[in-house]
Amino acid sequence: MSQQKTVLFGSQQLTIESIVSIAKQNTQVELTKDAEFKEKIDSAINFLDTLLEEDGVIYGVTTGYGDSVTVDIPLELVKELPLHLTRFHGCGLGANFSPIAGRAILATRLASLTQGYSGVSWELLNLLTDFINKDIVPVIPEEGSVGASGDLTPLSYVAGAMVGERDVYYKDQVRSSADVMQELELTPLTLRPKEGLAVMNGTAVMTAMACMAYDRAAYLGQLASRITALTSLALQGNSHHFDEILFSVKPHKGQQQVASWIRHDLNHYEHPRNADRLQDRYSVRCAPHVIGVLQDSLPFYRTTIENELNSANDNPIIDGIGEHVLHGGHFYGGHIAMVMDSMKTAVANLADLADRQIASLVDTRYNNGLPSNLSSSCDQRRYINHGLKAVQIGASAYTAEALKHTMPASVFSRSTECHNQDKVSMGTIASRDALRVLELTEQVLASTLLAAVQGVRIRIANNELDHDTLSDNIQEMYDDITGYFDDLVEDRPLEGVLRQTIAHIQNKRWTIYE
Repeated sequence: MSQQKTVLFGSQQLTIESIVSIAKQNTQVELTKDAEFKEKIDSAINFLDTLLEEDGVIYGVTTGYGDSVTVDIPLELVKELPLHLTRFHGCGLGANFSPIAGRAILATRLASLTQGYSGVSWELLNLLTDFINKDIVPVIPEEGSVGASGDLTPLSYVAGAMVGERDVYYKDQVRSSADVMQELELTPLTLRPKEGLAVMNGTAVMTAMACMAYDRAAYLGQLASRITALTSLALQGNSHHFDEILFSVKPHKGQQQVASWIRHDLNHYEHPRNADRLQDRYSVRCAPHVIGVLQDSLPFYRTTIENELNSANDNPIIDGIGEHVLHGGHFYGGHIAMVMDSMKTAVANLADLADRQIASLVDTRYNNGLPSNLSSSCDQRRYINHGLKAVQIGASAYTAEALKHTMPASVFSRSTECHNQDKVSMGTIASRDALRVLELTEQVLASTLLAAVQGVRIRIANNELDHDTLSDNIQEMYDDITGYFDDLVEDRPLEGVLRQTIAHIQNKRWTIYE
């Protein structure tokens, strides 16, 4: 593991970047030794113990869960109740979250528990920290959460792994958590009365996914801007569409930023390019307006996600210092649901934009003299070569699927659990939808990126564009891609180079804009 830094939990505000870094194993975690944090944890534990001795009524501690809140639990059974919570929620289905996603979930849950209002023990916090640092990642099914009371079913796999009853990813294998803990001399957790709820009754899964989604979406906004510049070069577009004066009269900051990025990529000041036509098609001319919607939304997304990340979001809230048990609904994931529903729409519009760009690039009616389907084949061979024809069809398919997933999940609340959970957030489904839209959009952008690079290559070969007059950023990216993407002289399967480009996008191979 590359230990670049340590993220301290319990005394500082965590960022999206903190969670992403932990998820990608670039960072380890540590609990603060701050005295105020220690007091919060100790006081909550002591307060709960006192209440139990006095036979106090605490939801999920001395009562059943949800609709079963009216069922009083005999004190001799109270200690068994949290274990039963983890067990009966072990019914998740669908594909499993990846180890990267699992690490993000662990870190996000630790962020909530270290707010100090969940009534959890040091044993739980330390074991959760060990799971992250030793890369013991619970195997968590993606499906089964309605987003209130939090991510109960998926998070039961975290709690279940910590008590030694579920599987984990460890060293590229799926193994019993009990066996891995024994091997590493870790003690399986014995859940205290509130701890089953504390681990499970929160928004950690949807919030973790939101952090990962934000990171990818922010990069795609930059990449879509760069692809627009390459497309404009390939189509011999009009660089005045991105003029600073033009964008000064419609002052959306994100939109202005996108126009500035494209303008500098095109060397507009040094070498303004004027096409014969005054106006390019909307997919080029209006690209800052499309990409700018995402760019202008990112600050709101960040604020909302990080507020949720740094919140205590289980139920009940235990104020040990003030000696209050506060029953509420902080497990409700409405804010994350709204961000994810909004983000997936903004991102899907990037796919739609790029799909229109590649459609123009391959079509001789619209590509300003480029060959059909961007094939470099010549003479008689051109009749049997089809270049990027199928890649454009694929981009259209990915775009259609991305757009289909933009139906908001948050409006599909279902009444569950005997109408106790009668209004739920669907935040986890919204997050999963957003990640799927991101994946599909990355596929579209990879397709259009290769097409734009091929178009620029043809212009350079025909002496219609001078490689040396390209901006430094464009040159660097163009040279890198043409280094692994050979000229399309003869038809060949392109799946491999597409997958390679998608991987480069997901790994942020290119620093687009500083």
